[in-house]
Amino acid sequence: MKKLIAAFLLIITVACQTNTEEKRPNIIVFLVDDMGWQDTSVPFWNEKTAFNELYQTPNMERLALDGMKFTQAYSCSVCTPTRVSLMTGMNAARHRVTNWTLEKDTQPVADDDILQQPNWNVNGMSPVAGIQNSIFATPLPKLLKDAGYFTIHSGKAHLGAIGTPAADPINLGFDVNIAGHAAGAPGSYYGKDDFGNKKADNVWAVPGLEKYYGKDIFLTEALTLEAISSMNQAIDAEQPFFLYMAHYAVHTPIQGDDRFVQKYLDMGINPIEAKYASLIEGMDKSLGDIMDFLKQKAIDDNTIVLFMSDNGGLSAVSRGGEKHTHNLPLSSGKGSAREGGIREPMIVKWPEKVRPNSVTDAHIIIEDFFPTVLEIADIEKYETVQEVDGLSFVPVLKGKEFENSRPLFWHYPNRWGPIGPGIGSTSSVRLGDWKLIYYHADRHFELFNLNEDIGESQNLAEKEPAKLEELAKVLSEYLKKVDAQMPIDKATGKTVELPSEALSN
Repeated sequence: MKKLIAAFLLIITVACQTNTEEKRPNIIVFLVDDMGWQDTSVPFWNEKTAFNELYQTPNMERLALDGMKFTQAYSCSVCTPTRVSLMTGMNAARHRVTNWTLEKDTQPVADDDILQQPNWNVNGMSPVAGIQNSIFATPLPKLLKDAGYFTIHSGKAHLGAIGTPAADPINLGFDVNIAGHAAGAPGSYYGKDDFGNKKADNVWAVPGLEKYYGKDIFLTEALTLEAISSMNQAIDAEQPFFLYMAHYAVHTPIQGDDRFVQKYLDMGINPIEAKYASLIEGMDKSLGDIMDFLKQKAIDDNTIVLFMSDNGGLSAVSRGGEKHTHNLPLSSGKGSAREGGIREPMIVKWPEKVRPNSVTDAHIIIEDFFPTVLEIADIEKYETVQEVDGLSFVPVLKGKEFENSRPLFWHYPNRWGPIGPGIGSTSSVRLGDWKLIYYHADRHFELFNLNEDIGESQNLAEKEPAKLEELAKVLSEYLKKVDAQMPIDKATGKTVELPSEALSN
């Protein structure tokens, strides 16, 4: 009898475990590279703009109808800091991967004549201790993999410098790595060009897609096909999956996707902008193909899709038309502390949890994805070697009240290269409707009320001294708390003062 009871209990336990596994959601983080807030037919403002009329993204529209649109979601102003924050849950000021990475132990952009950049983590993140100039952290995919998820990386990685462990996503906890490596741009989007591999020793050449060499296929399509194949593998194994669909699009080189470019050329728009629009539409087709696949496999009701961009839309260089205007009404673009450089298009679909066709103005920042994804996966007891700054936005997704009372922080003690509004070595904070930018080179401040001035056209630093002092104090205290690095003033040889110190001088 005891043996029968034991066997019965074992059967029940196994059945319960199986049932739990079946209910565990699949999770897709769909990250676009350099996609601006306005690079879509989905309006993220209170009105439709000319950009929303130009770009054709029907699948983003479809996702927004099924999910929740975030109108005030933020990342960093350039790529690697955003990606490291997503994978670690840390703010860039804390993880110190404050600029983009490539060569080991090498700063990618030289100092200017005014500031010397600090000894930041030029090697990116690391899943193991002891790699100099890197942040040792427990990666998000490792935690998901340890919890039973089949983890898939497809596309751009750009998380660790060449020759370091994080250059290969497999070392971060991904079961599959499709075309991810140290570089942050493709050598070519064209299969006929072998995605840049025809040139010997091309650091930008996309790895691992040899089956498409010489074929008339666009990189965005190849990455999508491979991602779908890997999802199929997980489905066949009856295993929940995490797909990090990290497209190289719409990063430079701005090469036309022949499936879509002609109709934009026929509109008579700038040829570079026609190619850019085709990159956007090709990315949107990828989103649609993945959503169609989920429906065909009857798993769309148990799959969460989180759509995001890694920084604002490129506008200072390489675009057609007038510089710094491609993200209007937002000011500036990629590389800038202004809204055009950091505010992103974000949509989340979570069947039966997120109210369809809903909108939130909750202030979300990229490091929030780390605890949110883990909560969605029902992973509660996890340990990380790093301190996590992000906060889960699951309550927002479930329709609960959200107070925009916490400050959001950005820190870029580096040189990007191009010039323009908000571009330079800066520290910033947003608190409620107010935003403060502190420029390290000359210690000047910009203070904006974003509710009244989304285009950041009126600097209120002189008119609102009390608010200036309040935000400078909030920003300074945070930078102290996380031991943020500041650049060196070459004229004095001293470290640039914190905002509050600059105010008092």
